[in-house]
Amino acid sequence: MNFERVVGARTFAVWVSLAVLLFTGLALADEGSLTPAQKVIQDTADQLQKSLQRPDVKSDFTKATGIVDTIIRPAIDFDRVSIMVLGKYWKTATPAQRERFKTEFRRLLVRTYTTAFTEYSDWKITYLPSTSESSADKTTVRTQILQAGAQPVAINYRMVNTKGEWKVYDVLIEGISLLQNYRTSFTSQIGEGGSLDGLIADLTKRNDTAHKEPVPEGESGAAGDKDL
Repeated sequence: MNFERVVGARTFAVWVSLAVLLFTGLALADEGSLTPAQKVIQDTADQLQKSLQRPDVKSDFTKATGIVDTIIRPAIDFDRVSIMVLGKYWKTATPAQRERFKTEFRRLLVRTYTTAFTEYSDWKITYLPSTSESSADKTTVRTQILQAGAQPVAINYRMVNTKGEWKVYDVLIEGISLLQNYRTSFTSQIGEGGSLDGLIADLTKRNDTAHKEPVPEGESGAAGDKDL
């Protein structure tokens, strides 16, 4: 089963845009004026920019994914994302299933970041005023991606303060929720005659294959929204 086809063109486009945001150059803002949550995004972008521009990394997919994993892991609340993405299936999953899903889902996100970075790099970020959510420990970091000759792309990070650290748990690109897209895809695959073990096995297979031969440009978008 082609997992990228299940995710569909729209979700892949969301990830490409998100990867562009994280891998972009200097932000169009005074770093001293950034909020702590905005600073997390900026620091992550700077680390990725410096590490992934090296020729030896850009030509080695496995090395690049390892670097991306190390850099983005502190900035994303993978536990929260995994719980929210699986929804009701998380409640019935065994501890072993939960750990396997978190591992393979993180690998999926990391390799998609890395693949997107090989195609996009010359972008800039501008930060907009952040918005608070229902509680003091949540905020939305609002940004725009700017590129010469193109319309700005609105990308908003939903973040939560966990033990004094701001972490991303969802991304909205032009109003489309990354978390909701994956949740729809995963729950649909499990609900339509599949199983959580089957989903995990599919993720594992696709991740393993991708590390042997990186996903070609456009493969993930072949199916279109009808596969979501």
